Amino acid sequence: MLTINGMKVFRERENVAKQGARIKEINDFWPGLKLSVELVRLRVKIGAFPVLSRKDQELLLAIARESIARALAGERRGRRSAGPTIAQTDLAGPLGAPSGAFVTIRIGHDLRGCIGFITSDLPLARVVDEAAAKAATEDPRFPPMTQSEFAKATVEISILSSLQKVNDVAEIRVGNDGLVIEMAGHRGLLLPQVATEFGWDRETFVMHTCRKAGLPADAWKDPGASIYRFSAEIVEEEVA
Repeated sequence: MLTINGMKVFRERENVAKQGARIKEINDFWPGLKLSVELVRLRVKIGAFPVLSRKDQELLLAIARESIARALAGERRGRRSAGPTIAQTDLAGPLGAPSGAFVTIRIGHDLRGCIGFITSDLPLARVVDEAAAKAATEDPRFPPMTQSEFAKATVEISILSSLQKVNDVAEIRVGNDGLVIEMAGHRGLLLPQVATEFGWDRETFVMHTCRKAGLPADAWKDPGASIYRFSAEIVEEEVA
């Protein structure tokens, strides 16, 4: 048993060393990218998932930034940049566990892109890798991000808990819960931090989630509507 535990610790240390070396390689390949994140803040919403370590937070932000940089380089060539990524290394712990996640990109305090996956069978690191690239280049509300915009952008990652069915809107905790509404083939999601940022009350939050789904604002009152709530662990870079 001691030998097995010792081997496990050795492998974990080896993985961390490999990830650190990979970050250095990426920084050398992408001048100015600076994947060693210094200004990082973790906001935790109540949820059934482990709190990420500082190292995990930095790695997730590094994965997101690398993915965006590669996607932008691929845009110039008409395809996603190829080659191994941090997300493809042997990541242990929460980063290797299946999870839904969203990546939000801002320039200053202005939204520049937000895409993610409510649930996924893929490891969290892979989900963040995919979501970050899509947020930068495929959000239908914006044209693909430019290199000059990327240089000014900050990244926020929301790791989602499982969905819980809402039977009464009084169950919704503004500031803690994100919302998903489904009805007649429509689905809309708003992250927990959105209601706080805009100062919405519970009913306003539900109404905006309906609109996000392409439904009337009062669609949540329809017996055919299903509402779910979730919490999120949020890792974000500080806005300069």
